[in-house]
Amino acid sequence: MVKFLLFCILAVFCWPLALIALIVYPIIWVLMLPFRIVGIVLTGVFAFVGAIFMLPAKIIKAIV
Repeated sequence: MVKFLLFCILAVFCWPLALIALIVYPIIWVLMLPFRIVGIVLTGVFAFVGAIFMLPAKIIKAIV
């Protein structure tokens, strides 16, 4: 909602800049999408590796 209100204010004060932002924003979003996917994958990999390293401690803790 905040982004929309800021866009409306920009459209009122400087409509050519608002039109450029309207065209450029989706292009930048598409270019950044692979980096987001890599970040999500790396977060999952690190969580998986951490879980593997902590598994023996959890098993020992459950037994004792």
